[in-house]
Amino acid sequence: MPYYTIALLLLGIAILGVAWLPSLLEKYPLSYPILYILLGLGVCSLPLHLPAADPLAHPAFVKHLSELCVIVALTGTGLKIDRPFSLRAWRSPLLLVLVLMVFTIGGLALAGRWLLGLAPASALLLAAALAPTDPVLAGDVQVGDPGEGREDNVRFALTGEAGLNDGLAFPFVYLALALLPTAVPLSERLLHWLWLDVGYRIGMGVLLGWLSGRVLAYLIFNLPKRVSIKTEGYGFVALAVTLTSYAVTELLHGYGFLAVFIAAITLRSRERKHEYHRLMHAFTDQMERLFIVVILLLLGAAIADGLLRALTWPGAALGVLLVLVLRPLGGMLTLIRSPRINLAERAVISFFGIRGIGSVFYVAYALGEADFPQARQIWAVLAFTMLLSITVHGMLATPVMNWLDRRHGRKTQTEITAAAAE
Repeated sequence: MPYYTIALLLLGIAILGVAWLPSLLEKYPLSYPILYILLGLGVCSLPLHLPAADPLAHPAFVKHLSELCVIVALTGTGLKIDRPFSLRAWRSPLLLVLVLMVFTIGGLALAGRWLLGLAPASALLLAAALAPTDPVLAGDVQVGDPGEGREDNVRFALTGEAGLNDGLAFPFVYLALALLPTAVPLSERLLHWLWLDVGYRIGMGVLLGWLSGRVLAYLIFNLPKRVSIKTEGYGFVALAVTLTSYAVTELLHGYGFLAVFIAAITLRSRERKHEYHRLMHAFTDQMERLFIVVILLLLGAAIADGLLRALTWPGAALGVLLVLVLRPLGGMLTLIRSPRINLAERAVISFFGIRGIGSVFYVAYALGEADFPQARQIWAVLAFTMLLSITVHGMLATPVMNWLDRRHGRKTQTEITAAAAE
């Protein structure tokens, strides 16, 4: 069986669908990610004798593929935020990351321990992977393209949160690794975690992200005055921003996810109305969609090969608890003292905590570093929660955001797209 040729055919059809499906489904309560999962599941259910798509059998491939997808998405996310950074202006996403995410990790870890009987390290790993929201699959509830103007309280809060928390959840993944039994006393491991994984890595991520953004902004906006960059090269500049800021930070043992987002935010702060931002974001958006297609097809294939076989009723209950209880309730409480956000906006922000590709990376990374008890159960709960989130949030994103726009007297994204097509 020519597996490579079949893969090329499947990928070609899927990529072609990306060009049409977002516009085609815009009027309907359905998102294209679930269709790609179903496509992967359907193809791998056929008697083609394709290789097994088991994430436990290919941890390095899963880690690096999801890693690339997330860092490209983080660059695009940072580039499309128009609002300049300040503690006051960014209060809502900072609260969602520093308060709600920590609350969610604690609640999920306890639920994993009590509901599933997971070992402490495994329960914390699952919680740390599922707690952060996703910049990859949350495009329907995020701000529009750079300079487009669709940056209301809800879209900005969800976009800023998705950009920040992929880096700030990493300390808890390292804490899960620190809880695994070793010959080193637990007190020493926790002290090492506190100064290295919390203090040093976050500090280096912020510092190197800011420095990368400043240096790259100079090269992009000052150097062309002497050496021009052709229009077709803007996308490669965006890719350079992504890879260099991430690689330099990782080489110096900082959090690369955090650095990439901060580099993009810093770059966005220069020449805000310049066409570079729009063109760079367009390139990263296309790259992100390509990675999404591959990952979702593989997720569907993994489900067809039995990824959910280890899922139990308590495991499914944990996913439902996160998506429908912990995140919405925690978000409402976290933002209760935000005077600029009304009740309807707070409810929408609290509900749309979309889980996705970042969660895949964290689990693949941790399982590649050490042997965690109940690893297959962790993957099963993660896959079920992603499916639940993609389905529920995907169905409700367009109608809810349209309702919110009408409530505020704004044109909906559907109306804007229809008007542009005319």
